Amino acid sequence: MRQLLQNAVLISATALLMAACSDDKKTKQAAPPPPPPPPKVEVVTVDPKPIPNIIELPGRVQAIRIAEIRARVNGIIQERLYEEGTDVEVGTPLFQIDPREMRANLKAAKAALERAEATALNAAQDVKRYKGLVAKQAISQQEYDTALATLRTAKADVSQAEANVQSAELELEYTTVESPIEGRAGRAQVTEGALVSASEGTLLTTVEKFDPVYVNFAQSSSDLLQIRARLASGALELPEGGRVEVKLILENGHEYPHPGYVNFYAMSIDENTGTVALRAEFPNPDRLLLPGQFVRGRINAGIRPDGVLIPQRAVMVNDQAARVLLVGEDDKVVSREIELGELQGSKWVIREGLKAGEVVIVEGGGSVRSGAAVRTTPYQPEGPPEVPESSMATESSQ
Repeated sequence: MRQLLQNAVLISATALLMAACSDDKKTKQAAPPPPPPPPKVEVVTVDPKPIPNIIELPGRVQAIRIAEIRARVNGIIQERLYEEGTDVEVGTPLFQIDPREMRANLKAAKAALERAEATALNAAQDVKRYKGLVAKQAISQQEYDTALATLRTAKADVSQAEANVQSAELELEYTTVESPIEGRAGRAQVTEGALVSASEGTLLTTVEKFDPVYVNFAQSSSDLLQIRARLASGALELPEGGRVEVKLILENGHEYPHPGYVNFYAMSIDENTGTVALRAEFPNPDRLLLPGQFVRGRINAGIRPDGVLIPQRAVMVNDQAARVLLVGEDDKVVSREIELGELQGSKWVIREGLKAGEVVIVEGGGSVRSGAAVRTTPYQPEGPPEVPESSMATESSQ
């Protein structure tokens, strides 16, 4: 009997132990797994600082001086005296027109001057002689007055003859056509033996000076008004010294090595295009810029004293607006709409929407949504650090 009781107690204890183990397994299986850590994102902190307000505009190169060389006398071209496409100085002979007719005209003018001078001398002697006679009443006053009038006429004839000599000398001088400016002489428009005319102003060639050169731009009137308003409000400041610097991008994408400065701004708006003309002057010692060449100008239209730059990849742009993701309180993601300015290198200029100290997500934002918690790490851009002033790619207007 005692053996039966011991067996019953042993069986009950075993059953209780097995039930306890089974309940413990079920408890362990029902416990939820620990939550995954928040995703990691790379961020930058908004740090306002002075940045240039760059406007990019298309432009055309223009020679600073252009002289159309035209015939000033009638005649036959005897010789071209310069090499086409070479540099010439002021006074360099370019063409020789047959001078024989002009030499003959000068000789005739000098002879006429000698005759006029002889007549004037004779008239002066008559007046001198008549002056004493009229005092003695040996001749009438009318005869004396006639002698005075003859002298005045003779002096006028001398002046006319002198002018004719000067005119003939000029015409002879004009037979040697000289460059009025320094620059590069272009292709000859006439050949030896061609008849040229002063009345028609026959074009012989063109001389252009392109060191320095002008570059002409056209800016929309709305952009100009916006810049003036921002200058008035203090959102923009004039560059140091008040000079507006311009850098050029050539057709091959390279930056022209010499900066220029705006030296002309039109005071009226073109009615057809709604633009305002402006012009900058550039040194051109290596003749890299040629008249008519297309370039793009990056114009420093003031300084933003509190400019904000963020990496381009931090901005999400669609048809409606541009947005960024911020890391707000409790490391929660916040979406915000911003107003973009121009692109400087690989960074956007932000006009409105961001404040100093705010944290912007650059990398990893595609896997998170607004309100989600994140872990932050500083953004590490690839490649060498950028210098915005020397690598600015801007919008065509702002």
